[in-house]
Amino acid sequence: MMEINVAGMTCASCATHVKDALEKLTGISEASVSYPEGKAQVAADAGIDRERILAAIAALGYSATFIESATSSDSDSGAASATDRSAQRLQIAVIGSGGAAMAAALKAVERGAQVTLIERGTIGGTCVNTGCVPSKIMIRAAHVAHLRRESPFDGGIVATAPAILRERLLAQQQARVDELRHAKYEAILDGNPAIAVLHGEARFKDGRSLIVSMAEGGERVLAFDRCLVATGASPAVPPIPGLQDTPYWTSTEALVSDSIPARLAVIGSSVVALELAQAFARLGSQVTILARSTLFFREDPAIGVAITAAFRAEGIQVLEHTQASQVAHMDGEFVLSTESGATRAEIRADRLLVATGRTPNTRSLTLEAAGVAVNAQGAIVIDQGMRTGNSHIYAAGDCTDQPQFVYVAAAAGTRAAINMTGGDAALDLNAMPAVVFTDPQVATVGYSEAEAHHDGIETDSRTLTLDNVPRALANFDTRGFIKLVAEAGSGRLIGVQAVAPEAGELIQTAALAIHKRMTVQELAEQLFPYLTMVEGLKLAAQTFNKDVKQLSCCAG
Repeated sequence: MMEINVAGMTCASCATHVKDALEKLTGISEASVSYPEGKAQVAADAGIDRERILAAIAALGYSATFIESATSSDSDSGAASATDRSAQRLQIAVIGSGGAAMAAALKAVERGAQVTLIERGTIGGTCVNTGCVPSKIMIRAAHVAHLRRESPFDGGIVATAPAILRERLLAQQQARVDELRHAKYEAILDGNPAIAVLHGEARFKDGRSLIVSMAEGGERVLAFDRCLVATGASPAVPPIPGLQDTPYWTSTEALVSDSIPARLAVIGSSVVALELAQAFARLGSQVTILARSTLFFREDPAIGVAITAAFRAEGIQVLEHTQASQVAHMDGEFVLSTESGATRAEIRADRLLVATGRTPNTRSLTLEAAGVAVNAQGAIVIDQGMRTGNSHIYAAGDCTDQPQFVYVAAAAGTRAAINMTGGDAALDLNAMPAVVFTDPQVATVGYSEAEAHHDGIETDSRTLTLDNVPRALANFDTRGFIKLVAEAGSGRLIGVQAVAPEAGELIQTAALAIHKRMTVQELAEQLFPYLTMVEGLKLAAQTFNKDVKQLSCCAG
């Protein structure tokens, strides 16, 4: 008979849950569990894998250790010693299951920890389920529809207006989402015995334990040595009078809509708003964008100018310096009262997409009980090592004050796990690339001129329009530009902004150049393959001391 200490049970029904879980394991004939004593007794076959027993108890939210008999044989003592070492693993709780959470869980296990992952919704978080993956599939489908309707080669290739079968596109999109969620999240978790998954909502009891409201009912208390908060963010909704009483869309609803509205109004002027606005326009909607300022107003002004021109050329109505002062939904349509300076107008639409940023998912965590601070926006405040004000609690991803990109979240999660398990890792965001999947795409890394000047850095910059890039000329698509920002005097590259078809495919080269502290002259001297868009970086670098219009097509 094996004896096990079980910590974390709060009532007799907890003991019943543990007993039922143990007796479901192959090789266990009988189990008895006492809540008052905090112990379990198990009748098991010889040679049973003790790790499976501990994992079954951990999956319920409790921690367990074997009670070893003093009369064990030498061979049994050896096995017990190994089990004790396993039971003494660092116990890490991870709240969430998205990019930051998964990266942290896997790295923590790699470094010898036992992980309990808690998810209140669908495994995989925002990116794979309702963000990056479905949006990029929809954007790509819309791009194909656009090219069938219109392209620079229509003089020799007869264009045909496509029939948009939205339900079939949606089914294709969802099938790929399901496939990736299973392959990259669910199957990995199921196959890792050192990670237990709890389905429920966690909140802090104190600085060393969580209360988990289980999806199937009841609560569990989960003690931890370290905890990572990786709960992500949700669409923010502005306080526009009347909006809350309407069936407006956020990006979540827009991406799973089984129809394309004839008229779509979009409130927002940045990444999500503009990506989806163009996608819906290309799939058949008449789109109107309400921008409080200008498009991409936080970026180099040239970016907003270029994207606004591209959108208007496609028939998308862009209303700059325009806000909705009232929203109503009557007789199946939205009515937006708008203000632009002293001008007032009314916009009518079949659907309304609100995409004005994202709010950290931190309100329900009772962070104050654990001594974890948040900023005015509700984001958890962390240092470069993802540490909060509580030395046992870390945070990563969109619930923090880090940039809201899944690759930043994953990198932060990995480094948090290293630090939670005794390491010392930091996340350097000085050369963080960012991409917006409009057409043309927007890609940036490092400083803009304004940001550099704000930090007291004198700059020297050059802007190369795409009519100087051979790949763009061959594509008959010269929309956009590539801008390099260098430190005055040293010539060191410190920033790149690009608006170009497939700009996302060139920005990583720029990020590496900045990371390696290359000068624009060194960048200009590198070999770039001819007739690639990334060659535009070399040409832009050459403009610091040459007139590229006077060079041969592939001059080195």
